[in-house]
Amino acid sequence: MSTHHQPDRRTVLTKRVDECENLHEVFMNCLPAFGGAFLRRIYTILDTAIGMGCPLTVAIAGPITVSGQHQTWLVPLLETGWVAYLSTTDAVCYHDGHRSLTGHRNPVHEVPIFGDDGALRDEHTIRVTDMAFDEDVLLDQDRFLTAMLQLPEFQRKMTGTELRNLLGRYYAAQEKANGVEEGLLAACERLAVPVFVGAPADGSVFLNSMKLWAMKQAGIIEEYDFDLDLHGEVFEACAYHYWGLFRNPVKALATLVLGGGVPKNYNLQPEPALGQILGLPNVRGYNFDVQIVSAPVTDGSLSSCFPAEAVTWGKVDKDTYTEATESLQSDYSLLMPFLVKALLDNRAYYARKAEEVGEEHLFEQNPKARGYLRPKAGYRLYEQREELVQILKEAVQLNHEWLREGLTYPLAR
Repeated sequence: MSTHHQPDRRTVLTKRVDECENLHEVFMNCLPAFGGAFLRRIYTILDTAIGMGCPLTVAIAGPITVSGQHQTWLVPLLETGWVAYLSTTDAVCYHDGHRSLTGHRNPVHEVPIFGDDGALRDEHTIRVTDMAFDEDVLLDQDRFLTAMLQLPEFQRKMTGTELRNLLGRYYAAQEKANGVEEGLLAACERLAVPVFVGAPADGSVFLNSMKLWAMKQAGIIEEYDFDLDLHGEVFEACAYHYWGLFRNPVKALATLVLGGGVPKNYNLQPEPALGQILGLPNVRGYNFDVQIVSAPVTDGSLSSCFPAEAVTWGKVDKDTYTEATESLQSDYSLLMPFLVKALLDNRAYYARKAEEVGEEHLFEQNPKARGYLRPKAGYRLYEQREELVQILKEAVQLNHEWLREGLTYPLAR
C-alpha cells in the first residue's frame, strides 16, 4: 500500500475548545466533521466575502421579528455596513411593528409548542411556534396600518421599497414615543437599506391596504389611491445587482439565504432578469452564496436546492461556486447568533489593530481587514435608487435591437 503524501488531501486538525480564545478559533478548529464542517465552511465563505468588501444581500424567511431575532443578531449585522439590501416577507414587516404599539410593551411571551391551542384560542391568544401574543396586538396593528396608509404621502403608486422605507419611519416614531428598542424596518430606514418583499399580497400589511381599497369600492370612503408598483420594485432589485457587478469597486456580490422560500428566489432572480429576460451582456450571478435552510434537497423545492443548482440558471457564478458556495440543512435560529457574533468579533479585532498600527499598515499586512472595516454607514442604496435605476434603464435602451427581436412568437389560436 502506498504511503506517499497526497497533495490534495486536507488533514483533519483539531483544537481543544478550552484552548480557543474566541469564536473564530472555535469555528476553525472545533468543527472538523459532519454538520459542523458545513457550518465551518459557511463561516469561512462569509469571512472571505466580507474580507473582500463584497456587498452582501440577505434573504430571510420565517417569523424573525415576532421572535425578536432581528434585535439580537440581524440589526447588529446590518449596522456593520456589509449588507446592501434585504429580502423578506410581508409578515416580517407586519409583525415588526408589534413592540412599538402604544399599550403593548413587550407583547410577546413564551408558550409550549405542544400545549392546548384550543385553550389559547379561548383566551384570544395567537401562537407562532413557541411564542404568543394577545389577539388585541393584531387588531391594534391593523388600526395603526389603516391610519398610516390613509396619510397623504401614501396616496400614490410606489415600489414596495418605498412603502417599507416609509413604514420604517413611522415604526421608528412609535418606538421613540414609547421608549422601546429599534425594530427591523426602523433600522433599515436609518441605514437606507432597501427591503424587498417578493410576495407582498401574502401578508397583513397588504391586507390592510386591501381593506381600504374595498371600502373605497363600496363607497364607504371617498379617497384611497395607494398602489404597489411591482414592475418598478423588481427593476430596482435588478438595478442594485447591476450596480454590484459593474459599478461597485469589487464588481461582485455575495448572498446569505436563511430559510428559503420566496425571499430566497427574490434575491436570486436579478441575474436571469438582467441576462435572460433583458438580454444584457456580461451579467453574472453571485460570487458567494451560502444558505441555511431546513428543507432537505430531495424534496425538490426552491427552498431546498443547493447553490450548485442555481449555477445552471446563471444565478450563481459557475467559475466560483465550487469554492464559494455552501448549503447547510438546519434551523438558522440555532446558528446565526454565533456566526454574527464571530464576524463582529473579527471586526472588533481589526479595529483594535488599526488603532495600534494604523489602517494603511494593517491593510498592507492583512488585506481582509479593509473589507471588515468598511464604513459602518453602509452602501445606503435606497438613497441612490433613482440614479441606479436610471443607469439600468440606459443599459436597456442600448439593448433595444435584441429586445425587439423577442417581441413576437407564433402563438397557437
